[in-house]
Amino acid sequence: MSTTTVSPVSTQQPTDLYALDPAEAKTAPVTMKERWRFLGPGMIMSAAVIGSGELITTTTMGARVGFALLWLIVVSTLVKVWVQMELATYTILNGVPAMQAYARVPFRIGKASWINVLWILMDFAKMFQRGGIIGGTVSAFSIMLPVVGEPLGHSSLVFWTIVILVVTVTLNVLNKYKLLENVAFWMVVVFTLTTVGLAASLSATKFAFGIGDIAGGFSFDIPAGAVGIAVAVFGLTGVGADEMTTYTYWCMEKGYARWTGPDDGSEERAKRAEGWIKVMRLDILVSWVICTLCTLSFYTMGAAVLHPQGLNPSGNDVILTLSHMYSDVLGPAGYYIFLVGAIGVLWSTFIASTASVPRLWANNLATFGVFHWHNVGFRVKLIRIFTIVMPIIWASTYLGLKAPVAMVMVGGIGGAVFLAAVVVAVWYLRTTGVPKRFKSNRFLNAMLIISSTAIAALSVISLLEAFGISVA
Repeated sequence: MSTTTVSPVSTQQPTDLYALDPAEAKTAPVTMKERWRFLGPGMIMSAAVIGSGELITTTTMGARVGFALLWLIVVSTLVKVWVQMELATYTILNGVPAMQAYARVPFRIGKASWINVLWILMDFAKMFQRGGIIGGTVSAFSIMLPVVGEPLGHSSLVFWTIVILVVTVTLNVLNKYKLLENVAFWMVVVFTLTTVGLAASLSATKFAFGIGDIAGGFSFDIPAGAVGIAVAVFGLTGVGADEMTTYTYWCMEKGYARWTGPDDGSEERAKRAEGWIKVMRLDILVSWVICTLCTLSFYTMGAAVLHPQGLNPSGNDVILTLSHMYSDVLGPAGYYIFLVGAIGVLWSTFIASTASVPRLWANNLATFGVFHWHNVGFRVKLIRIFTIVMPIIWASTYLGLKAPVAMVMVGGIGGAVFLAAVVVAVWYLRTTGVPKRFKSNRFLNAMLIISSTAIAALSVISLLEAFGISVA
């Protein structure tokens, strides 16, 4: 089998980014410096992750309970990473994205699996979350630039909804992975520096917090009445079920699986796989650091600035309430800095979702036998149709309900439940499709067990809460 030396990603992409061609095989980088040149999927994932969960739900939780649930943020962002790594490892080794992998898990429903069906149900709940993301973005634009009518008035909200829909859909209809990666990278850089910088500046203001506040945040208790939002935060912050699933598609389109090549049983191929899996793990860890810093920063601002003032983000005024985190610290200029930051955080999530969800729906339909996934022409057309139609549906849910916080939390609980299905899939796929040499790391195995246990517990709590059975 022919191989090539490490070189920057070629601009000449293969016709089918999901096909494994031996000619595409490429020796993986061996040094840390070389591996950094091949990162990228994690940036798209960060743009998707750092959005509604961090800006809306996390700050809302901080505003309601103060520092009491700081521990949950750390656990939530860390515990899911190991399941994500395992799922991505399966994709690289087998050359199939998540939906096709889920279809291999018993019990089967036709050509698909119960997990594929559950994902469809979960995604209907997620539509409300994405509507909430659009609502937050639109509200920020309406407040900052009320071009038509009054800020947050119906005319202004409709106008800005149409504007961001047109721009977002146009960007994604181009269907260019590299363009999406570049947009995500710069958005992540801007909102990470802005958010972390502001949280650090609190120490020089009247909202400064101390060691006692931090220590109180690690009591590992859940305040009375906060279980519902705690479950939503666990489902939304860090890498959720959607992001774990979507990440496998970016691994395919970036090239990790193609560069590994089809499994011919050779030692050469196994070493390539080990090399590209190491790149993937570094990509995930970099993304995890970014997500954790931003999530902790948002929670800290909610707990330190909003909670003492009794400000609780709710309804269509959520953006106005959250703006106090900036304006109360930085003065009038902070108000506009927040609006720009909110637009960057939420819009990046909307852009990433518009790129990923159509791929998931198309691939899921393929697992049910609606069409052949490697029929590239039909696949591209179907994804483009979904790219146009789905954002319109999401936006309609917002314009109809105008309750971003509640909408985001509905999606968060749905995502938390689906996480359990992903864990089941990961353990089955690991048993049936991952050779022993790729699961011999004791540390990773231990973290996978801890991660799986925590997610299973979360899912039980989510179901109990959904049926009105309180656990606290």
